[in-house]
Amino acid sequence: MNADSSRLSFAVKTNANPMPEAERQAAFGNLGFGTLFSDHMAVIRWHADKGWHGAEIVARGPFALDPASSVLHYAQEIFEGMKAYRTEDGRTVLFRPEENARRFNESARRMAMPELPEADFLAAVEELVRIDAKWIPQGEGSLYLRPFMFASETFLGVRPSREYIFCVIASPVGPYFKGGAKAVKIWVSQNYTRAALGGTGVAKCGGNYAASLVAQAEASAQGCDQVVFLDAAEHRWVEELGGMNIFFVMEDGSLLTPPLGGTILPGVTRKSLIALARDQGLTVREERYSFDQWKADAASGRLKEAFACGTAAVVAGIGTVKFADGEFAIGDGATGPVTTRMREALVGIQRGQRPDPQGWVRAVTDA
Repeated sequence: MNADSSRLSFAVKTNANPMPEAERQAAFGNLGFGTLFSDHMAVIRWHADKGWHGAEIVARGPFALDPASSVLHYAQEIFEGMKAYRTEDGRTVLFRPEENARRFNESARRMAMPELPEADFLAAVEELVRIDAKWIPQGEGSLYLRPFMFASETFLGVRPSREYIFCVIASPVGPYFKGGAKAVKIWVSQNYTRAALGGTGVAKCGGNYAASLVAQAEASAQGCDQVVFLDAAEHRWVEELGGMNIFFVMEDGSLLTPPLGGTILPGVTRKSLIALARDQGLTVREERYSFDQWKADAASGRLKEAFACGTAAVVAGIGTVKFADGEFAIGDGATGPVTTRMREALVGIQRGQRPDPQGWVRAVTDA
């Protein structure tokens, strides 16, 4: 299902009942993550006979779905996560949105869904950000963007749908983890796996996250912030967290991260951190790393730091690791200097506070 090269034009239907300004500002005073939403959404529809059509910006609201809609029964659904920032000079910017557009189509191919032309993906995101730019919080907040697509054809049968809806919604957010940038505690799942080779691990689809929820609940019951999964074949190799990739900082200053091999989501933040680390002269190794080695290296001091990364959390130091038979700390259990430096370098570029030699920042509005 290849994307065509057409560029859609968006019809704009402004929300007649936007959230009052005073109410919005009050809500900004206590931002969580993914609980408050902006006034509008972008929508594009696809039909096997028409292709992509009906692009519009409309008031955010519910979809009318038939009980037999394909997504409700066969889970054809994919999504992306990205953010819009307000820079110190007043611009509104996105960070590497082309990577999200590219990965979205990789997910679509894996899930037998139609590819959306990258130009239309970017246009949908940018149009929504422009009309809802006032929803970008000041300071450390950002506007989290959720592009997603789901099968909307009314039928019961195991085949790809002939109809889909693509949508982008926006949510002003604060820190992903409560307490901000403090080191988090993670739980190693030894009973559940996230993905197997040949499965959907490389796709950003809802089913992957649904499968992780029982393990995340287990982590929460153990007083942990997140769960980390081992491989499905040997239950030995560290892969990724429920929603983030993972890095290890060794005593020689090198960084190690599990390799992409068909079961790990290729994170945009992960890719960016690898490039930034190498630009700083650090060695980055994409190698398998066993849980037993992780425990041994933490005990010997060979492992100095570990951190998780993703669009939502950006970079979060890992201080404590719990598992069924015990727990161990990494270093002194606090966020380490390399983790802090990597976070500051990435956030500095995203927010226009540091030079952007790679051209990763894409301006949506000028100052």
